[in-house]
Amino acid sequence: MLHRWVETASPAARRGFLLLATMTACFGMAMAMQQNVVTNYFEDVLGLAGPQFGYITAIREIPGFLLIFLTALFYRMSIPRLTAGALVLLAIGYGLFGVSNSFWTVTPWVIISSMGYHTVLQTQHALGMSLTTADRAGIVLGRMSAINSAGSLAAMLLVLVTFRQGWISFNGAFLIAGALALIGAIAAFGIPNLRDGHEVPHRPRREPIVIRRAYRFYYYLSLLDGARQQIFFSFGLWVLVNHYGLSVPGVSALLVVVSLASMVVGPWIGRMIDLRGEREVLGAINLAYIAALLGYALVDNLYIAAACYLIYSLIFPLSAVGAATYLRKIAPVADVAPSLATGLTLQHAAAVIVPITAGFILNFTGYQIPFMIACVFASITILVTRRLDPIAQRSPAKLAEEEASLVPATAEAD
Repeated sequence: MLHRWVETASPAARRGFLLLATMTACFGMAMAMQQNVVTNYFEDVLGLAGPQFGYITAIREIPGFLLIFLTALFYRMSIPRLTAGALVLLAIGYGLFGVSNSFWTVTPWVIISSMGYHTVLQTQHALGMSLTTADRAGIVLGRMSAINSAGSLAAMLLVLVTFRQGWISFNGAFLIAGALALIGAIAAFGIPNLRDGHEVPHRPRREPIVIRRAYRFYYYLSLLDGARQQIFFSFGLWVLVNHYGLSVPGVSALLVVVSLASMVVGPWIGRMIDLRGEREVLGAINLAYIAALLGYALVDNLYIAAACYLIYSLIFPLSAVGAATYLRKIAPVADVAPSLATGLTLQHAAAVIVPITAGFILNFTGYQIPFMIACVFASITILVTRRLDPIAQRSPAKLAEEEASLVPATAEAD
């Protein structure tokens, strides 16, 4: 399906696809390079304890919480230029991680890199969906997810080999991550401004802060996704490192398997979203979340925990893909990017509060309790997905946009 799209796409869309693929691969490599070593860096070099992992995660999510205001301020820029600027921030933050020696000295770099990271999280989906029409957005975003995984795999293999041989330090890994983010920024800067796969001129204007009742189910998905996701990624690797004693090469090996599997699963789930719809696919994804979270919480075994981490990590990017394609189907093009920012702000409102609460709980209970709480969020999400109906839930502005797009075609036929 993607092959047919590439053959029929406009030259601008094909160029945009190649540049976005390059940016996505570099972004995935930079993220994987940093994430492969940062848990061990926090544990072994900075000496952070379990609750502090929750606190540093909450600090990291504050820029995501403020994203709605940042994008309203900077949306005079085109989305490709905004993405390039965000990747420069990511590069600065990652590159300077290694100069820190305590919780407080690492905090500025966490915040700076987080500003870049969360902006790219929003804009990468907007860029991907601009390459094609709504009915093919799932496969394009699924393929971008696979490309991200391929980039992650390359970085993980690099970490696995170099750390095992002692060829690289934590500081070296952070510098490489920053350099990769800079390469991604260069690629993003060249992406053309597209709409439905066709190049259009960018008209500088301030996008409004978009909060509409018609998009409420997208907001619900974002809020619940943020709550569940941050529990797992605040403490998932920490449990493997702290409770089971998994080393940097061990973490890298696990993430290599995740990336290999994601390269196959990502495009397939993207196709399923296009073919079967968001309601069915997101429901199945959240059932898998529940299985993984329960296994993590209830079975005290390294191999079971690693398998559950694999399952969860394999599917978590596809929740955002499904939510984004649902939004694309119910919102006009002008509302998509600012609405993605609103959704991410809601997602990170939960992400700021939940890790602090979970970190506090860890002072009094075992690590299992936060994962049980995450199961509750996944269960509620299943109920929300049962209410999704993109055709019936199209906003009035979306209906007007579709009607306007039919007028030229009708006139030409006459």
